[in-house]
Amino acid sequence: MIERYARPEMAALWTEEAKYASWAEVEVLASTAQAELGVVPEADLDVIRAAPVPTVARIRELELTRDHEILAFLAAYTEAMPQDSARWVHHGMTSYDLVDTALGHTLARSCDLLLTAAGELLRVLVERAEEHWDTPCIARTHGIHAEPTSFGQKLAGHAFAVHRSVGRLTAAREAVAVGTISGPVGTYAHISPYVEEFVCARLGLGVEPVPTQVVARDRHAQLLAALAALGSVVEHFALEMRLLQRTEVAEVEEARTSAYQGSSAMPHKRNPTSSERLCGLARILRANAGAAYENVALWHERDLAHSSVERVILPDSLIAAHYQVTAAAELARGLRVSADRMRSNIDATRGLVYSSAVYLDLVESGADREAAYRLVQRAATEAWQSGRPLADTLRAHDVPVTEGQLAPERFLGNRSHLKSRLETIRKELHPHVDL
Repeated sequence: MIERYARPEMAALWTEEAKYASWAEVEVLASTAQAELGVVPEADLDVIRAAPVPTVARIRELELTRDHEILAFLAAYTEAMPQDSARWVHHGMTSYDLVDTALGHTLARSCDLLLTAAGELLRVLVERAEEHWDTPCIARTHGIHAEPTSFGQKLAGHAFAVHRSVGRLTAAREAVAVGTISGPVGTYAHISPYVEEFVCARLGLGVEPVPTQVVARDRHAQLLAALAALGSVVEHFALEMRLLQRTEVAEVEEARTSAYQGSSAMPHKRNPTSSERLCGLARILRANAGAAYENVALWHERDLAHSSVERVILPDSLIAAHYQVTAAAELARGLRVSADRMRSNIDATRGLVYSSAVYLDLVESGADREAAYRLVQRAATEAWQSGRPLADTLRAHDVPVTEGQLAPERFLGNRSHLKSRLETIRKELHPHVDL
C-alpha cells in the first residue's frame, strides 16, 4: 500500500524489518522450548537469544545466492554465531512453521489496531446520532423525497452497521491468530508438539488443530472478507455523506482546513474528497477478498501459490482498512450539519412529503383505502405540476387539513424505541471497543 493511505502504527507492523524481527522472535521462542526439552544446550540458547535481527540488505544479499528468502534469513541470522550454536536454530522446523506463526502474530496485532479504530468510529457515530436525534431531514427512496426522518436516525443505522462489522472482525481475528510448528507436512516427526504449544502461547496464538505444513488459508479468507464487509459499511456511510454534500442538497459538509483548495481551475469548488476517497478504498478491499478466496485451495499438504498474493493483499488490505476506518471517524467527527438546510429541503416540495399522513388520516376517518389514495395522489400531482402547496390542492378537493398534519414533527414522535436500540450498543461491547 502506498504511503499516502498508511497510518504509521499499522504500516510499522508490515515493514520488512518488522517481519524479520518477528521471525527472529519465533526462532528464539522455539529454541527456548527445545532447551526446556533438553534438545538445545542452555549455553547455545544464550547465544541464539543474543543474536541481532539481520538487516534487510544482508538478507537480500544472501538471497541472491540461495533463491529462498527463509534460508537467506537463517543464514544472515546465524552467520555471526559459533557453529555449535547456529546448528540448533530452526531445529526440526520447516519454512512455514516460521513464516505462518510469525504471520499469525502480525495479523493478530493488526486486527487489534483495526478493532480499536473501528471502535472509535462506532463511538463517534453513536455520539453524533444522539446529537442529531431530533434534527428533522428528508428521507429519500430511489433518490426521491419520501417522508421526514431525522439525521440522527440516519447515523444510527450506520453505527449499527459498524457494530456488526466489529463482530465479524473480532471473529476473524480469532481465526487468523494461530500458528503451527509441526515440521514437514505437519506430522511432528522431527519436533515435539510442546514447541508449538510453547511458542504459540507466548505469542498469544492458538494452534492449527490438524496442521498440514501451513496454516489453513480459509482463515485468511475470513479475515479479508471481514475487511471487505467493513470497507463496504464505511463506503455506505461515506456515499451518503457525498450525496448530502451535493450543491442542490447541501445538508452536510466535510470539515475544511484553511489550506483547502478544491479545484486547480475553479476556486469556488468544495468537493467531498474525503468521502470519495473512502469509497474508492472499499473497492480495493473487495477485490483483495476475492484473491484471498483463491488462496484457500492449495495442492496437497501445501504449495506456494498463495505466498506472492499474500505479500500484496494482507498488508495492503489491513493498511487500507485501518486508514479508511480512521479517516471515516475523522469525517464523522468533523462533519458540519446544516439543520436549516435540512428543514428547507423538507419544505422544498411544498408539503408533498406529508401525503401519506393525509391519506392515512382519511382512511382512519372512514374513507375507502383505494379511494383515499387516489384522491390524495390527484392532489399531490396537481401540487407538483402547478407549484402550489399540497394543502391548497387538498382543500380544492374538499380534504380538510391542519397545520399539525403537515409538519415533520408528526413523523418523529414515535422513535423512542429506536433510540433505546441505539443505546444497546453501549451495553453490547466487543473487545477493543470502548464507548
